[in-house]
Amino acid sequence: MRLRALQFFFSLAFFFFGARALLADLSLGQIYALRFVDVDGNTLLTADGHVTVVVLTTQSNIDQARAVGDRVPGYCLGNPAYRMITVVNFQKKRAKPTRVILSALMRHRLNAEAGRLQSRYNEKNIIRDARRDIFAVADFDGAATAQLGARFESADFRVFVFARNGELLQQWNDVPSAEKLAAVVK
Repeated sequence: MRLRALQFFFSLAFFFFGARALLADLSLGQIYALRFVDVDGNTLLTADGHVTVVVLTTQSNIDQARAVGDRVPGYCLGNPAYRMITVVNFQKKRAKPTRVILSALMRHRLNAEAGRLQSRYNEKNIIRDARRDIFAVADFDGAATAQLGARFESADFRVFVFARNGELLQQWNDVPSAEKLAAVVK
């Protein structure tokens, strides 16, 4: 009986403390091989040779994600060595039909954002379809959010910059200035 009580106690301790440790903030200098699948079906990795900016946001903070994109340095635009991924945390589980509709709405919004980005491409004489360079992940179940060290139910806004090998170079809890962002991605 005593053994059973100890097993129960350690199980509870792991649940409360161990599960919390799994959702700890990511540490600068550590390598993270994170995997995301965007709304277009692309598999995106943080350790696949790209300098990757990942923005974790909710629907209510989407304008902050746009501000990060607007502050990405010009030399990153159209450059296949750089990539930005927006992870939209929907904060609660959604039924399959709702997921399909929300994913379609996200693709529609991405098409509109591609138009904005295409004008930046045109100003810099970049001959490339901007839509191919926009990536967004719809996190309906918390899997992507958990990889970034956040709770699914939270309204956290975070910006991460990963090196080509997946090393976390920097993270912010708000929109970084264009200068700070440029200093890290170069």
